[in-house]
Amino acid sequence: MTSGPAREDLLAMIERHRPLVEAGDLGASKMPSSWMFEGLDHSLARRAAVLILFGRLDDIDAMAAPLTAPADLDVLFVERAANLRDHPGQVAFPGGAIDDTDSSSRAAALREAQEETGLDPAGVEILGQLPQAELPVTNFVVTPVLGWWKLPCEVFAVDQRESASVFRAPVADLVDPRNRLSVEVSRGGQKHRSPAFDLHGRLIWGFTGIVLSRLLDDLGWALPWDPSRIRPHPFS
Repeated sequence: MTSGPAREDLLAMIERHRPLVEAGDLGASKMPSSWMFEGLDHSLARRAAVLILFGRLDDIDAMAAPLTAPADLDVLFVERAANLRDHPGQVAFPGGAIDDTDSSSRAAALREAQEETGLDPAGVEILGQLPQAELPVTNFVVTPVLGWWKLPCEVFAVDQRESASVFRAPVADLVDPRNRLSVEVSRGGQKHRSPAFDLHGRLIWGFTGIVLSRLLDDLGWALPWDPSRIRPHPFS
C-alpha cells in the first residue's frame, strides 16, 4: 500500500464517523474505563483540538517492514517540554485550547500546529474531524482533526519552553507489534493503563496513545499486539 490509498482510507473513516460528529456525540469516544481517573466536569470543561497530520515520508525510513500500513506514510508529533505543568515530557499531536478568535475546531488545530511546529497551513488539506474525546485529567473535550500534508515543509520546535522537539513517525513503525505495549500509572492508590508505542526511545501513551490506537484499529492498519506487555510509568 502507498499513501494514495491511505488518504482514501482516512476519508472513508471520517465518513463513517460523520453522524457522531454532527450529533456532537461523546459516547463513542470516551476514554476506556482503565484510564478514567475521574469524570469530566462538563460545566467547566474547556474545548481543544489536535491535528493528526499524515504525510509522505521524506528522509526518515521506517525501521519496520510495512505489512498493513502504507510504506511511505508518517504522522506528526510534538514532544512537550519537561517543565510544563500539564503532561510534561509527553508526546502528543500538535494542538491546544480553542480560542474565542478561532472560527472552528479545524482552525484552532491548524493555528496551534503552526505555533508549535512552524507548519505552513497552506500545505495542509483538512480531511475532516472525528468525534470529540474526553480528557478528564485536565478537563478538556478534544476534537481530533485529520489532515493530509500535501505540501510538506520543515517543522521544528518553535518555542522550546513548550516543546522539546517535533518529529515525524513512520506509520509502519507505529503498527509494528514489537513497538506496542501498555503503560500503567498509579494515581490515588489506583492503577490505570493505556495503549502505548515505543518508537526508539520515544514513548507515546495516555490520551495520545489511546486516540492513536483507536485510529489505527479503525483504519484497519493495526496488527495483533500483546497488551499484557506492561511498563510502569510515573504519572505526569
